[in-house]
Amino acid sequence: MRFNRKGITKVYLVPTIASTALLPTTAEITAGTDLTDGINAIDGFTLENSPIETPDMASTFVSKIGGDDSAADSSLTFYEDSVLDDTETDLAKGTTGYIVIFSKGKAPSAKGMDVFPVTVVSNSKAYTTDNEAAKITVQFTISARPAFNQTVPST
Repeated sequence: MRFNRKGITKVYLVPTIASTALLPTTAEITAGTDLTDGINAIDGFTLENSPIETPDMASTFVSKIGGDDSAADSSLTFYEDSVLDDTETDLAKGTTGYIVIFSKGKAPSAKGMDVFPVTVVSNSKAYTTDNEAAKITVQFTISARPAFNQTVPST
């Protein structure tokens, strides 16, 4: 069944995950911070591949094989709060942790949980004279292979 991500997808910053398979426990998720309400835009958080060309003398067609994987440049843009500085402090440059995206919701046993090991490399306010809400863009590096389409823990 088709759905709209708004209102369904949740994004959390989880400080630690013990599992080397990047399967967070319910307790680890609960210890995280729900970032969803403040997010204006999401960019990246995907895996990209650099295919390798494999030409040969038998054909004028240049075939390819899979090459190295890498993570796309990734960022979250938040609405800036006029009083609180949670985004500036919780996601300060150098912060490490895990961005956990519950693409199909956070209900126990739901599929679609993606986990990205991250480091914050930039936390920058956007200054503009345009008629729009103040924003902060947080840029991340993804430090290891993400885990995709996991099941939300049920306990």
